Amino acid sequence: MKIGFLLLAALPAFGGDIETFTDNGLNATQRNTACLALRGNKSPEVVAAMRSALENTKLQACAGTNLRVAGAQEELLKALDDREPSARAVAARELGTMQNHEFLGALRKAADDRDLLVASNAVEGLVRYEDHSSAPALREIALLGGVLTSLALDTLVDWNDAGVLNIGRQLVLRKEPGDQLIGIRVIGLTGGAQDIPMLTKLGKNDAAIGSGSRGFGLMPAVSIARAAQTAIQTINDRIR
Repeated sequence: MKIGFLLLAALPAFGGDIETFTDNGLNATQRNTACLALRGNKSPEVVAAMRSALENTKLQACAGTNLRVAGAQEELLKALDDREPSARAVAARELGTMQNHEFLGALRKAADDRDLLVASNAVEGLVRYEDHSSAPALREIALLGGVLTSLALDTLVDWNDAGVLNIGRQLVLRKEPGDQLIGIRVIGLTGGAQDIPMLTKLGKNDAAIGSGSRGFGLMPAVSIARAAQTAIQTINDRIR
């Protein structure tokens, strides 16, 4: 016990002072320790330092959370236009956590970011709105196609959103197999008997998607026909 105490006592103390946090001579662990100790500090100097740290990939997670806790909304909104994509991503995630209706427009715009990390974090931010006020934005995103479509639709399905079935029906009419597959899955989860004829037709499509298809990365090939048949079975099980 004495040895452990002596070792702890010998460690340098990195407190919650702004000088420690901004000292480029210290390592990321030491600076993040100082960052955590500064959480809740709303002084202009600390807020400015946290905003600057958003561009440091090793500090930005803690700095972003500190800005949110400090209520530094303007700094996070401005960070959505930062030159560093990871800073924009952190800002989008933290703004979504705040669930402020005033941020819905900014997050919807961020979902169109050219960087997928930023766009996906913006969608994740919209998903955090527990009152479902972000549903209109998610419906728009669900029609974009690719990864963002899947993220948005999964949430709309969980929310039992009234518009999700119509989105699924639109997606299956597209030429992009990835969008068709997502649409089939949504129809299987939310559709009814009236959707079975269309799914039956798709069940004759032997096309498969996999590596190289938009939004699906290196996943194994998936048969459109098999997905449609599974959706039909899911509907039948639900309406019986």
